[in-house]
Amino acid sequence: MLESMNGLKRTNMCADLSAADAGKKVTLAGWVQRRRDLGNLIFIWLRDRSGLVQLTFLSDADKELLEKAETLRAEFVIAVQGTVCLRDEQNINPDLKTGEIEIAVEELRVLNTSLTPPFAIEENSDVKDEIRMTYRYLDLRRPDIQRNLILRHKAAKIIRNYYDEQGFLEIETPMLIKSTPEGARDFLVPSRVHPGKFYALPQSPQQYKQLLMLSGMDRYFQIVKCFRDEDLRADRQPEFTQIDLEMSFVDIDDVITVNEGLLKCVFKELLDVDVQLPMQRMTYAEAMSRFGSDKPDTRFGFELRDLSDLVTNCGFQVFSGAVAQGGSVRAINVDGHAKDFSRKEIDALGEYVKTYRAKGLAWIVVNEDGSLKSPIAKFLTEEEIQSILERMNAKAGDLLLIVADKDKVVFDSLGNLRLEVARRLNMLNPKQFNFLWVTEFPLLEYDEEEGRYTAMHHPFTAPMEEDMQYIDTDPGKIRAKAYDIILNGNELGGGSLRIYQKDMQEKMFQLLNISPEEIQTRFGFLLDAFKYGAPPHGGLAFGFDRLIMLMAGADSIREVMAFPKQQNASELMTNAPETVDGKQLDELFISTHPPKKEME
Repeated sequence: MLESMNGLKRTNMCADLSAADAGKKVTLAGWVQRRRDLGNLIFIWLRDRSGLVQLTFLSDADKELLEKAETLRAEFVIAVQGTVCLRDEQNINPDLKTGEIEIAVEELRVLNTSLTPPFAIEENSDVKDEIRMTYRYLDLRRPDIQRNLILRHKAAKIIRNYYDEQGFLEIETPMLIKSTPEGARDFLVPSRVHPGKFYALPQSPQQYKQLLMLSGMDRYFQIVKCFRDEDLRADRQPEFTQIDLEMSFVDIDDVITVNEGLLKCVFKELLDVDVQLPMQRMTYAEAMSRFGSDKPDTRFGFELRDLSDLVTNCGFQVFSGAVAQGGSVRAINVDGHAKDFSRKEIDALGEYVKTYRAKGLAWIVVNEDGSLKSPIAKFLTEEEIQSILERMNAKAGDLLLIVADKDKVVFDSLGNLRLEVARRLNMLNPKQFNFLWVTEFPLLEYDEEEGRYTAMHHPFTAPMEEDMQYIDTDPGKIRAKAYDIILNGNELGGGSLRIYQKDMQEKMFQLLNISPEEIQTRFGFLLDAFKYGAPPHGGLAFGFDRLIMLMAGADSIREVMAFPKQQNASELMTNAPETVDGKQLDELFISTHPPKKEME
């Protein structure tokens, strides 16, 4: 028969007890982790959010209590009352926070029983994701997941305190807004009161935080939910959390300085990691040239080198042809690691770069005796090979990996290849934190399919004044007052100084080929606001989930979110999304029909 806690009041969390509490009467409650039965002696490991403690039941003390303890199984919910005792020295468990003590139980109440769980409730349980997410309420009992959520809670508290000390106001912005799609698809919410019309869930509070600056709030922030209807990956979810902020009367250095201070504070208080300030800065052009990526991982080398000028007229058509067609030939030096890659493994790297549309991978191995091994050597002169080796600073034991193609393909291929090689060599230390600001992004990028320019960040990003000379002749040359903060090859956050003058914002919309009618329909309220004295302003948004993921050493943001979605944006535990009652649809003036494939 199940019991209640009537008359009992929990005095302590399990792992908060220590040898200093010896002799103390305590009341604990939690879940049975496991039971060890020695006949006249039973040990129970009791678990709560704080950790584990050992309970001891002796037949000499109370035979009925021992018999009751024999009925306990994993995940039973119990409450106990007893005395904290020191373990014998030979029984101390140095791997357990409470390993010096045990609780001599005097009263046991079984509050609830449990079915045998579908997987063990233990750290780093090797269970299929589908099972974990179906039983997420059990998965959340695992100590490693609970630690991640505790870390998340503590980080949010520190962030709020830090921004408050820096003069920021936490102000909430609406969840039901107007749809002004600028990137990913919006999630739409039908209005019952306004038939046929829809709200959108915010992809970010971008326009509202700019309006708060216009309203004189000066410094705003919030830890806010955002929504994007896009395909998922390890660090992306349809709903996610941003640390969002905006500041008035600032330049780029002001925004960067205050947010470097935040990261230093968070990492010191939570991980005892000293982040060195100021952080390294690198322009977008330099990042692409050296690392093939606008979010480079700088924990290791293998930087790109341009070989184009050395092979322009060489006899290897793959190289010379790429240069002739306006592309480039670039390489990385996996220095000192040639011995770690067999021919079969090098061929596998060739297949890897094909996923980034490269046609293949050329390579040169410098043997320990200084001789070379390469399938392309026969197409190159000794002088050309020697110039390549010199450009790459190649020495005995090095492996050169080369891609020739359009610049975008070369950068994508080698930028990802250097990461893949580092992964295979176990060079990515999750406890090493390399921060980097990437600055001076292009304002625009050209969409070949649509035949028009699109905003690289968003259409409210301010251009650099010195590049305005190109606005009518070559807008692709304009750099933006934009900046991203990178941590270990992950974009931790991004921001910019904003356009705050009506004519400049209208010009930006025109560059994006948005018609005057569409400008007024989608953004008229913002342009109207600019007529009433908008201050210069700028801001930044951190990916909060991604920050916690990196601090926790997790592989996915799902490991730091309580109830994440699966790869197909569904939630297995509740079976969301699901069909709804026809009456609800009628109230919203919505009718549904089968997807096109089903109809066919």
